[in-house]
Amino acid sequence: MEPVTKVHGIVLPIDRPNVDTDAIIPKQFLKSIKRSGFGVNLFDEWRYLDQGEADQDCSGRPINKDFVLNQPRYYGAEILLAGINFGCGSSREHAPWALHDYGIRALIAPSFADIFYSNACKNGLVPVTLAEDIVDKLFSECNAEEGYSLTVDLEAQIVITPAGGSFPFEFNQGLRNRLLNGLDDIGVSLKSAGSIRAYEARRAIEVPWFFQD
Repeated sequence: MEPVTKVHGIVLPIDRPNVDTDAIIPKQFLKSIKRSGFGVNLFDEWRYLDQGEADQDCSGRPINKDFVLNQPRYYGAEILLAGINFGCGSSREHAPWALHDYGIRALIAPSFADIFYSNACKNGLVPVTLAEDIVDKLFSECNAEEGYSLTVDLEAQIVITPAGGSFPFEFNQGLRNRLLNGLDDIGVSLKSAGSIRAYEARRAIEVPWFFQD
């Protein structure tokens, strides 16, 4: 996982409350565990006018031109602005995989579902919680200005607007340190690789029969 210290990019507004993980990535796309290839099916049921299927070529599918992902002003967005309780529903890790594969690197909402929040951090996304009135203000500014962008500074724990406004945010320090250092669960374990090898060597002497092929 790549370290994340600061995200600056165009904002993608999803102004809906309680967006669940089945909306983020519908169930028919959960067959793969590769973490990649899900971006084309992000918000599939809102993004396309037909029923999507796994491994389908999406290049010729009819699109919903009213949905934000299909509007040119939001192409290349890296920050998703959302309503309350974003990521509710099932605990599928495919939801942050799809967001990351599409190009999203940070999310801003008044609240997130707990498991989604944890899964997002473990997959290189920065979920930022701001007060609902601040998020409403950001929605208004985003809708009014094409190419509206924000900076999410994880090191300083602050969101910066184009006009120079700033909004501090709290962040779980353990998860923050993981993101800043690019450590997923495997990366955290590998930091103790020396201790793990020493333990295994000691146990091989103490209980050699356990290590026989």
